[in-house]
Amino acid sequence: MEEKKPISSLIAGLLIAAVLIVYSCILYFMGMEQAGMHRWLQLLIILIGLIVFVNMYGNAKNNQVTFGNLFGYGFKTTAVLALIMILFTVIFLLLFPDVKEKGFETARQQLEESGNRTQSEIDEAMEIGRKMFWPITIGSILLIYAIIGVISSLIGAAITKKKPVNPVDQLDMR
Repeated sequence: MEEKKPISSLIAGLLIAAVLIVYSCILYFMGMEQAGMHRWLQLLIILIGLIVFVNMYGNAKNNQVTFGNLFGYGFKTTAVLALIMILFTVIFLLLFPDVKEKGFETARQQLEESGNRTQSEIDEAMEIGRKMFWPITIGSILLIYAIIGVISSLIGAAITKKKPVNPVDQLDMR
């Protein structure tokens, strides 16, 4: 049986990122970027996308793959996806600084509504947030994508059918 060419982790990461970028832009232009349910849907897109691509990778290799091969493919795809989404987020926030400001306004409101901080503590927290915005944003993306990538890669590797290859069968004994 002829082996199909598997989709590279670079292409898989690009495709998932493209879906997320289009979805994020639609949310922004519809004014719904702060809604919580939409954040969960983005994570679901990543989860399902990675599982599907891991499964497609195994099938393209005629399922003659190991759990580690499949997990590695999924995590490489996650790395590509995370890097693209960091780049998109930086560009998006530079082009649309109002998103950043809305986030700070929402954070301030939540701190004020909690009632366990004084106004000076809230001001100090907001100042620290503004100073550390980029490291926190990039670090959060890396952490969230690493966690969802591990989970998705594990699920994808676990559910993909595997036909281990016996090394003795590959020896040419002629």
